[in-house]
Amino acid sequence: MAINRTPVLKRCRSLDLDPIVLGYTKTSNRKNVRQSRRISEYGLQLREKQRAKFIYGVLERQFHNLYTKADRMQGPTGENLMSLLELRLDNVVYRLGFAKTRKEARQTVSHGHITVNGGRVDIPSYRVKEGDVIAVADKAKDLLVIKSALVSSESQQVPAWLEVNIEKLQGTVLSVPTRDQISLDIQEQLIVELYSK
Repeated sequence: MAINRTPVLKRCRSLDLDPIVLGYTKTSNRKNVRQSRRISEYGLQLREKQRAKFIYGVLERQFHNLYTKADRMQGPTGENLMSLLELRLDNVVYRLGFAKTRKEARQTVSHGHITVNGGRVDIPSYRVKEGDVIAVADKAKDLLVIKSALVSSESQQVPAWLEVNIEKLQGTVLSVPTRDQISLDIQEQLIVELYSK
């Protein structure tokens, strides 16, 4: 399995991302000393794709497969792509507040601490559907990682397409997210233009 081992703050600096988008509260002391040269159209499109891949923790092959699925679906391809990325199980666990970051959510899912509709699922890329109930497994409810994530996520707002019950440690997918319900600053149209060349 391929793993991206790039330091998070360094990658955030190179992609002009705020680490808070990824769930990190750290900030870098280094200044971004890039020369102010003009970026080409292709460079803008590529950087936008790299930003989306980095935010969601998806590598190139998975991202391309998601784009292909989004292209086959009805409706705008860019909005379909963002919906597919949001419906990944590791992202839903992060959005529900059961993990501090998407990387932590991915590990929580991989270790089998999350159930979907009562059955254990250990695949982070599992696509949840409308009406699915995502819960923390009974054995994992006392884990320090999940408890600390719940404490730190109290200030984080759960999106409108999800519903969470903190007492039962479970959440429900109310609907498929639309583009206006996804608060990330990604210009998905640039990604569509890049892949459609």
